[in-house]
Amino acid sequence: MRANKNPIDALWDFFCSLKLTIITLILLAVTSIIGTVIQQNRTPEEYLQVYSKTTYQLLDSLQFFDMYHSWWFLALLGIFSLNLIACSVNRFPRVWKAVNEPVLVADDDLFKTFSNVEEHVVKGSVDSVKAKMADLLGGEFAKPVETVKDGVVHLFAQKAPYARFGVYATHLSILIIFVGAIVGNLWGYKAFVNIVEGTAATQVWPRGSNQPIDLGFSVRCDSFSVTMYEGSNRPKEFKSLLTVVDSGQTVVERRPVIVNDPLTHRGITFYQASYGTTGDTAIKLKANARATGQNVDLTVRQGQTVQLPGGGTLRVVNFVPQFQGFGAGVVLEVVNAAGKRSTFRVLKAFPGFDAQRRGDYSFTLIDAQQRYYTGLQVAKDPGVWVVWVGCLLMIVGSMVAFFLSHRRIWVTVQPVGGKVGVKLGGSAHRNQPGFELYFDELKKKIKTELAS
Repeated sequence: MRANKNPIDALWDFFCSLKLTIITLILLAVTSIIGTVIQQNRTPEEYLQVYSKTTYQLLDSLQFFDMYHSWWFLALLGIFSLNLIACSVNRFPRVWKAVNEPVLVADDDLFKTFSNVEEHVVKGSVDSVKAKMADLLGGEFAKPVETVKDGVVHLFAQKAPYARFGVYATHLSILIIFVGAIVGNLWGYKAFVNIVEGTAATQVWPRGSNQPIDLGFSVRCDSFSVTMYEGSNRPKEFKSLLTVVDSGQTVVERRPVIVNDPLTHRGITFYQASYGTTGDTAIKLKANARATGQNVDLTVRQGQTVQLPGGGTLRVVNFVPQFQGFGAGVVLEVVNAAGKRSTFRVLKAFPGFDAQRRGDYSFTLIDAQQRYYTGLQVAKDPGVWVVWVGCLLMIVGSMVAFFLSHRRIWVTVQPVGGKVGVKLGGSAHRNQPGFELYFDELKKKIKTELAS
């Protein structure tokens, strides 16, 4: 009957379990899929447009809308990290011993475990044959260690013993990346802010929250511009000129920010994400009263009503930056002195077009200066440099683990009935087919050397 395990040993075996590794990886993969399908950190109003109220409450209680900050996701990362650490610690002593305390004397039982073995019986003395083998190994492989036991000379040589630690560097890199991700989740944020041209912001609003976050400095939008594709309303490029004022000092001045070219200050990055108009467009018109021939320059804002010469009034109903490929245009509503109301469109590209209307007044659109706001995504991730360090270590560890192997060769030289017997064996902890090809070439060189 099997004795019950000590609770500490049972817990240790649990965290060393390969089953735990597989289950945790599957759960992390599933959560990543969920986090991709369900958009994260949106407002409740946006979620309620997609999900019913009951579904929204269920998903919200499971923290599916902010998964990567949820306690259960961080717990999964913690369990996987403990599992990785336990497995690494469990195997490390054997690997360390294999590297730093190699078997120098190969007996018959050890040679039986090798798939690469070669034997020769040659004339000469043990010392001369040993010298030949030592020189050959030193030139073709690595300098051997000599051990004499019971009249038998044992030579042992190895290459790249520390390649065995590549996997541990990879394991450590995963833990470092996890640490960086947790640091970013706990002390970082993703937010947004809209800044009207000529104004500044000192706070940003995180997704899914009504509580603003203080930046500790101000960001001002000095100017915003948008370029359209010719003949369409599709934006080709939109650009903000941002100025950062920190502790009363201008530290960044009129820095252009476009898509994929963000601005970063004090670890906070501002990405150009969207734009819009404030509706406060200054429209410059030239009005002509037909009866008197009087011309007057007007500056009108959308929705505003102004007086015209002769007692009429003018109101800007709407402004269109692009009207069916003809450029900027305005919809005007005019009431003449007799109270007659008329609504019509004036296009900037055709200054004489409205004169053909034969109304009491004719208008020319001179300019329209829209006031824009720039929409910025704001991200702070203090763990990003930790993640980069982990990624760099992962590349190094993976290259060592997959492209290098610990290769070992044992040779015994002993007298055999007036001649000398030579036995050769070797192994590699990875890429056995490659080592077999190398061993075959080495056997040919040894055979040639011993025959000489």
